[in-house]
Amino acid sequence: MDEERDREKKQASERAVDFIKTGMIVGLGHGSTVHYAILRISHLLREGKLENILYVPCSDNVGETALRLGIPLTTLDEHPALDVTIDGADEVDPGLNLIKGRGGALLREKIAAQASLREIIVVDSSKLSPVLGTNSPIPVEVVPYGWRSQAAFLESIGGHPEILYTGNGIQFRTDQGNMILNCRFGPIVHPQRLAERLNSRAGIAGHGLFLGLATDVIVGAGQEIKHLRSAATTSKADA
Repeated sequence: MDEERDREKKQASERAVDFIKTGMIVGLGHGSTVHYAILRISHLLREGKLENILYVPCSDNVGETALRLGIPLTTLDEHPALDVTIDGADEVDPGLNLIKGRGGALLREKIAAQASLREIIVVDSSKLSPVLGTNSPIPVEVVPYGWRSQAAFLESIGGHPEILYTGNGIQFRTDQGNMILNCRFGPIVHPQRLAERLNSRAGIAGHGLFLGLATDVIVGAGQEIKHLRSAATTSKADA
């Protein structure tokens, strides 16, 4: 099953790269799906099929990989508006709302998404869900100072937070130096209300509810590739 999911992610990621055109400024998210896109971009660069394009990585790790593969990079400070961003997701509901960020880059990923004319999300078929929170916790990025008070706050609003650790048992730190609390709420009936409560809390630097940001979702589904588009953002995507 893992091999099948990887194959679905790979083919969907490669399809997403087809949206990159000459002269664009392109955001690159974080995670295994984006890794497949980076490999495809590198291949097309070597063949001369992608030219005059600059890329903005959403994590230090992605930036290092892109540079190693000869992909030209820039920053959001130099180019504060992105034509397109390619990223993955942990869960996608029928309205193309997302849970993202279990790889720990959620704050930068959301900044890039909000700066993007087109936000293309790449997933395998297992990431589709009837209701956000059914299958995935929400990553919540908190500043280390007073982090236990944030954990208590998350519990008070119905969450079950757990600290994210690295594979070596070391407490994970984001590129901004913050912690991640993966917080299970179960199926979330009103994600906008939850997002507003998280947004209002000092000490929470960001969270993995990405609502109304995806213009496109490319899904690897068996031998097919499905292209889902947000009705609310169609005009934005075609501008």
